[in-house]
Amino acid sequence: MIRSHFISRRTFLAAQIASGSLTLLHPSKSFSFALAGDWARVARLAPGPLWEDPTDAEMRAIINRLKTQRVSVVEADSILSYWLTEAQFDAHMVYASRFNTLVHDAGMKVVWYIPSLEVISQGGQTGPSMYKTNPTWVQKSLAGKPNVFYGSLVFWVEPGEESAWMSPNGPYRQYFLDRIKKLAATQPDAIWPDVPIYFDGKYPWADTSDWARIAASAEGVAIPSREDWADPAWRRWIEWRHRNLNNYLLAIRDAARSVKPDILTFIETVTCDYKDATGIGLDGAYLRKADGISHVWEVDVVNLNSSMRTARENDWVCMIAMYKYGRAASGSKPAWAFSYGKQADDASLVMAEVLAAGCNPFEIKTPNMEATVNAAMRTRMYAFVAAHQDRLFNSISLAKVAVYHSTACRDYVDGPKPGTGLYCTRMGGSAGWSGDTDDLTTSQQWLAEYRGTIKALIGAHIPFNVLTSPTFEAADLAPYRVLMLPDCEAMSPAEAAAIKAFVQSGGLVVITRPKPAGLNQFGDAVSPPALADIIGPPGVDHRPYGPAGGHVVYESGLPGKTYLASTTQDAFNRLINPILNNCPSFVTTTAPRQIHLEAGILGQEIILQFVNFTGVTGTFTVPQKTFALTVDPGRQVLKIEVASPDATNTPALAAVAFTTVTGTKVTFNLTLKQYSVVVVTTI
Repeated sequence: MIRSHFISRRTFLAAQIASGSLTLLHPSKSFSFALAGDWARVARLAPGPLWEDPTDAEMRAIINRLKTQRVSVVEADSILSYWLTEAQFDAHMVYASRFNTLVHDAGMKVVWYIPSLEVISQGGQTGPSMYKTNPTWVQKSLAGKPNVFYGSLVFWVEPGEESAWMSPNGPYRQYFLDRIKKLAATQPDAIWPDVPIYFDGKYPWADTSDWARIAASAEGVAIPSREDWADPAWRRWIEWRHRNLNNYLLAIRDAARSVKPDILTFIETVTCDYKDATGIGLDGAYLRKADGISHVWEVDVVNLNSSMRTARENDWVCMIAMYKYGRAASGSKPAWAFSYGKQADDASLVMAEVLAAGCNPFEIKTPNMEATVNAAMRTRMYAFVAAHQDRLFNSISLAKVAVYHSTACRDYVDGPKPGTGLYCTRMGGSAGWSGDTDDLTTSQQWLAEYRGTIKALIGAHIPFNVLTSPTFEAADLAPYRVLMLPDCEAMSPAEAAAIKAFVQSGGLVVITRPKPAGLNQFGDAVSPPALADIIGPPGVDHRPYGPAGGHVVYESGLPGKTYLASTTQDAFNRLINPILNNCPSFVTTTAPRQIHLEAGILGQEIILQFVNFTGVTGTFTVPQKTFALTVDPGRQVLKIEVASPDATNTPALAAVAFTTVTGTKVTFNLTLKQYSVVVVTTI
């Protein structure tokens, strides 16, 4: 039998187990996923756990069950997590090939899960193991300790098992790439490499092995001997670790493609917008523009045992922020994402947020990755997704506001602080990720300002997108009229130039923090600050570029962090009023602030998505809400329809009555339980 690999491979220590008319802002939407067709963009995913020697009957039973549940892509998970001899691996590839054929015969697609840097040796504590056989292949900590442990440290490694974390720069690299080629030869549609990280559950700050030193030195980077955020060499090594892992991921993609040119690669990525990426190196946004490779975003829930049932408003804001980040960091490619749940009602609400963000759901029950929360719920939700897949995944965002996620600020503003910032509610014991106050979002600075800005936008019902920084360029700003720069203290000269050009062309920038752009992309102080020539006095609407009307609103404090912590009206106004005064939305509503709105366009249809997370105060209740909506698409409205997967027998659209107020402006009421899609058809 395979092991249960549970919720994630993130670092979970044993100690912690203590306006005017609507403008089409995105005139084109190109998908650079070579040879992907449509299947990956509209995927509905579920696990298909296999036994070591599955029979055809067992494999067909798995496939038929998932097909009945309206799954379109099967994640095949088997014994590949374990240390296998070449003979054992080759023998298992025979089963993989057969399973792939059966999945394809059923009209579905298949993606194979395989850990990329962790190798678990069954019985390795006392018997043979990967580390004992290849002791120089593993990652080493800053103190030179091998990144190896035996059972109990983390919950996915059983007592007596060895977990060895391998260096992507040593001989293991080719060993693993050769196995990727064998896996690709079995003809899956995609591969799913997991845990490509510098694991810090045993020791912090890997990899300092000889292999890593050689690789870093070749790029002019010296691996430091101690953690020192004041040391420029330390900060450059932090950035190098991101690029080093990214290059390894591209090598995995290339190895698979060398055997099967149309195969896709989806990296299971647990590091979303928060600070884990700094510690374990994996920054998913580095892959944004890479062809043929994207992500499965492992968005953790607030509690392993109860999922989001014990979450509060700010925790749902954090979850929305992570899904929005994942969608952004995947670029124009599909963004697959974990959709965890404990019971049917909380699972469907989590999936609603996955869909609203534009991600493809991988529905599973916490705390493991092998089963559905509820077969009827999965079937109902996936039937809805199938019926509206073009609207959900191929519509073009109508957001005019972008929120900037800065890798450099995460690394160098929050980097020296303890904790990860995953969620806002402290959850002690073995089930909660945030067992310590340091782990709360509100204990960070940059992250709290970033997520607080997102909370304000959600509360104001202003559609927005996230922009990610490692591959950012001026063209990324073309669809937007407003750029939010929360606590943006660190940026490269190229970033600064693109932002200045955006203002010069007429854009509005809202920037917070006492020293904006006072650091470069490596955290080095720069003088004068990179944006000094476009920033006026705090609180003043500064207009340096008159002819185009571009301007900057500079708030010297941290209104986002304040709003996240206390939901004060003043902090909200400081963030939102500049947007309302300069770029009013085409849709307004009387809905409560905990109604999440997204807006897109597909042909003549305007797609409005609404998710209701009102009433989440540590106990899970989502009371039904009725509210008014006013929409001005700038052209005549032919009809308004609504569809919802909430306990309905059909995903079909139903007509909604509306009134014309003035010109092209229409008003109507919406009754929302959990999740609804409103379609406004124009002529």
